[in-house]
Amino acid sequence: MARLLVGLYEPTRGGLTFDGQDAHAAFKTPAGGQLRRRIQMIFQDPYASLNPRWIVEDIVGEPLKEHGLITDKAELKERVGTLLESVGLSPLDMVKYPHQFSGGQRQRISIARALATEPEFLVCDEPTSALDVSVQAQVLNIMKDLQRKQGLTYLFISHNLAVVRHVSDQVGVMYLGRLVELADKQTLFATPRHPYTRMLLDAIPKMHDTGRARTPVQGEVPNPLNPPTGCTFHPRCPLVNERCRAERPRLLDIKGVKIACHAVEENRI
Repeated sequence: MARLLVGLYEPTRGGLTFDGQDAHAAFKTPAGGQLRRRIQMIFQDPYASLNPRWIVEDIVGEPLKEHGLITDKAELKERVGTLLESVGLSPLDMVKYPHQFSGGQRQRISIARALATEPEFLVCDEPTSALDVSVQAQVLNIMKDLQRKQGLTYLFISHNLAVVRHVSDQVGVMYLGRLVELADKQTLFATPRHPYTRMLLDAIPKMHDTGRARTPVQGEVPNPLNPPTGCTFHPRCPLVNERCRAERPRLLDIKGVKIACHAVEENRI
């Protein structure tokens, strides 16, 4: 999904509207580069997303050269140094190779590269999942500071609910590639509605609930290439009925929360 949003994959169905225009149609035109400048991505694995044969100056400077934003070498070097400083690194680091950095530092380089074209929309594909907890906090704090200073919009993809709670304003819960619930952060964490969201939040260990048995999400995730009929969550849902097995629920606005669930729609939950 993230790769579709930034134009690395092309959709077989559906589309993406960005700032009132069809993004995938725009990506194919000569002017598509202008839109790509506004949409950038931070990849999940900092060990795989940086070219090991390039020095940091070339890695962070590549988007600037590719989009023709800076052609003068001295100006490029100065801009790369500024970008590195914005993510907590030193301009002196630009002559080093990726293998000379830790995982957290590499992810900072990836963030600096993504910020090079001054984008408005950043797709963040689990940017902290490959890092240990203390480094995660450092990277997340840098991202929050950058968001505040530069007015960025993040689409933050994560399976870590604590991270989601820290960085998000709105939260969308997906199951088997489809949105099942979309709400603002406070509402979703305080009063989850969809059975899958409730099970996810119930599975988090809580300090004040010591000794209470947690309810795991039952069953296995179905094959996405051959999903169940009706609601794809129905084989694992405690509130399933015949309608759930036969009819796919639509994403409806119910009391200010977008939710795809027959049980919520019928007031069975």
